[in-house]
Amino acid sequence: MTAVELAGITKRFPGVVANHDIHLTVRKGTVHALVGENGAGKSTLMKILYGMQKPDEGTIAVDGEKVHFNSPADAIARGIGMVHQHFMLADNLTVLENVVLGSEKLYGIGARARRKIKEISERYGLDVRPDALVEELGVAARQRVEILKVLYRGARTLILDEPTAVLVPQEVDALFENLRELKSEGLSVIFISHKLGEVLSVADEITVIRRGTTVGTAVPAETTPRQLAEMMVGSELPTPETAESTVTDRPVIEVDKLRLAAPGGKALLDDISFTIHEGEVLGIAGVEGNGQTELVDALIGLRPADSGVIRLAGEEITAWPTRKRREQGIGYIPEDRHRHGLLLEAPLWENRILGHVTEKPNAKGFWLDPKAAQEDTRRIVATYDVRTPGIDVTAASLSGGNQQKLIVGREMSHKPRFLIAAHPTRGVDVGAQAAIWDHIREARREGLAVLLISADLDELIGLSDTLRVIYDGKLVADADPSTITPEELGSAMTGAASGHLEHDETPETTAEVSKAPESPEDEAR
Repeated sequence: MTAVELAGITKRFPGVVANHDIHLTVRKGTVHALVGENGAGKSTLMKILYGMQKPDEGTIAVDGEKVHFNSPADAIARGIGMVHQHFMLADNLTVLENVVLGSEKLYGIGARARRKIKEISERYGLDVRPDALVEELGVAARQRVEILKVLYRGARTLILDEPTAVLVPQEVDALFENLRELKSEGLSVIFISHKLGEVLSVADEITVIRRGTTVGTAVPAETTPRQLAEMMVGSELPTPETAESTVTDRPVIEVDKLRLAAPGGKALLDDISFTIHEGEVLGIAGVEGNGQTELVDALIGLRPADSGVIRLAGEEITAWPTRKRREQGIGYIPEDRHRHGLLLEAPLWENRILGHVTEKPNAKGFWLDPKAAQEDTRRIVATYDVRTPGIDVTAASLSGGNQQKLIVGREMSHKPRFLIAAHPTRGVDVGAQAAIWDHIREARREGLAVLLISADLDELIGLSDTLRVIYDGKLVADADPSTITPEELGSAMTGAASGHLEHDETPETTAEVSKAPESPEDEAR
């Protein structure tokens, strides 16, 4: 039995064909993965299926019956639910309030709603507490709330957009267990992902989209990650491994006993100390919400530290404003590209100027130099393979991965001494991922110091020279990237270990704990 069928879907936008003659058939009770590089048209296709956009050509059938969706409400009424990559939850409301919001007519807002939430939670193993405040939940729990929210509305087909982007390995395993429960109950899941290993382990069927059209369907049992990558981008799957060390003994950034507290006095960062040298990538591993965002804000100057010292190339910069830090060579790839990296409604060349308004080629003395900025934007578009019809289109018109490549190109163009890279390849396909890794490696060879924060543990282990684990605002453990496994690192991220993580070949134990380093100098070695 077919749950959803899309036939001949075509969608055009000014200057670009997002989807061209796409065919997709999702069977009932299966997980159907949708893979493709950024800009391939996956998101547009799912927005069409969810009623957010209308196709120019083609048909949609649900349970064998042709349908026309004018809005997401129409799609929801036909049993289609979508969990977006960026969660749509109100932090200051409880789980119950988030779930019933907008669907109060279904089961009211009281005891019946609570019973229904508990019933769905138990039935699908979602482990959701109705009275928990959303802001107190971790990323994996929030995702389960999103899944529960669409099931509550009667969804029989779930669209999950990049559901594992922010999860550690143990949380991914738990999510896949949830998906198996959904499947066993006859529900269907459309699983959009860039992580090909995960796709092969969880999907029953895989559809590959390239340059806006479907190029093939694969069965996981008969497919390898390499074959999938070649279908997606025409090239092999890249790896983040960095063979040679380029670490020097010249410190670029030194952080000593940095502390940052919330208004109520709770420590968001507690006694953070580390040193990053020229040619060194320091990776910070941690479940989101453990102080990574506050650390980045303190280093770039968005939030003043309550105590502690930050030095750049030996000079104290603790009190410097953000602009001075940028001018003196701090590059910044932000965690949230939409909120902190781009002006979505501005053209690409204006986005190229952001954060570097006083620097060449964007400025001549006191004055902006639009012509030079436009010329340099064309260079960035070519060098970083930003897929765009031109530099005058808005940043919003680019796919997520192409937006990311523009930001990376902008930051690397100013030859930074120190680069803060927060999730540099989140939501980015294998081709773009390889390009971003190459640019970071190349700059590292030339002496760049990098602070790498990522939820992709393979990326952290592969790119980093030194690895630290952050938990509840403290650096609690360090690890050797050449020996640690993603599973061991994921375990440490949940607060299960502290000190120095040693890879142990014996099956009885995954981490051996020794004394933590005493000082920033010890840590840096």
